Amino acid sequence: MKNLFFFAIAGDFPIYFVAVYAVGLVAAVSIGLIAWYNSKRPVGWEDTEKPDFIPDLKTNAQSPQEDQD
Repeated sequence: MKNLFFFAIAGDFPIYFVAVYAVGLVAAVSIGLIAWYNSKRPVGWEDTEKPDFIPDLKTNAQSPQEDQD
């Protein structure tokens, strides 16, 4: 089993292929965290505070009252 693991790491598998997946995973987790903390909280999470490293997102959504003016 150890030989199989070593082959997967040091075999003919290109390093850039693994790097693309690693960068994609980090990007997906980062985008998911930003979306999670800037969305409406599910039941039980309403009172939680957002971490400092999550940026505030500004939306261009208008309220229905502004549309009538």
